Amino acid sequence: MKPNRHMDNVSRVVVKIGTSSLMHANGKLNLRAIDQLSYTLTGLVNEGKQVILVSSGAIGAGMGRVGLTKRPEQIQKQQALASIGQSELMTVYQQRFAAYGQRISQVLLTHDVLDYPQSRSYVHNTMEQLLYWGIIPIVNENDTVAVDELDHRTTFGDNDQLSAIVAVRSHADLLIMLSDIDGFYTGNPHQDSEARLIREVHEVTADSLKRAGGAGTVFGTGGMTTKLKAAAEILAHHQMMVLANGANPSIIFNIMNGEEIGTLFMPKDMSEGMDDDRTVE
Repeated sequence: MKPNRHMDNVSRVVVKIGTSSLMHANGKLNLRAIDQLSYTLTGLVNEGKQVILVSSGAIGAGMGRVGLTKRPEQIQKQQALASIGQSELMTVYQQRFAAYGQRISQVLLTHDVLDYPQSRSYVHNTMEQLLYWGIIPIVNENDTVAVDELDHRTTFGDNDQLSAIVAVRSHADLLIMLSDIDGFYTGNPHQDSEARLIREVHEVTADSLKRAGGAGTVFGTGGMTTKLKAAAEILAHHQMMVLANGANPSIIFNIMNGEEIGTLFMPKDMSEGMDDDRTVE
């Protein structure tokens, strides 16, 4: 594909990868995908980019570790699985990033931390220092302690929302959201043979959310609705987001090269000069 999108000015990028891209259907970690992701993000840092990775997969990895094929409904079981899986996930990340000479860190967040100004400032300062040092922060929700109870809001709901919040708070130029679908379609491509991929979106409407529907995989929680809500947050803060298929994470290179891959969510005033027949509002 020829470069059609202008990514030359993108210097800080948040990459969110979903559980479906990190896990095989049998519950085992997709080591090839993790290796490609590590290689690609290291390549971006070597090019002078600042990179933040928002990674799902803790509960899914925990399920695979203890041999569960169905996500339990009980909160304590989910939190125990997150505790098991987060350790395994970070071990693999550490091994693969180290193979390419890239340093990483772990940042676990709850909603409360970003709601309160003082703790939010601490997180911001920490992330800025990590990025200044050329380290990739790997961000996930602190699932072991995060739970909604009464007026004590701790959960983000899913990592799609978390990635948008991180992108906004860190003033990232671009959020790349990798999932198990090629982008946002006019309908469900698994059910509608005439559904077409929408290349560019300027606004997330009620009709868009209605078309999205559906939930995530057995290992994950996110569906298209959560991705559109994340996109709406990005658009509201005049930032960009690309939704693309994460089966091969090296696709990030193509996205950064400006190739027309997946769906680009971009404010209308930022997309001047692009063909109108590729856009939808």
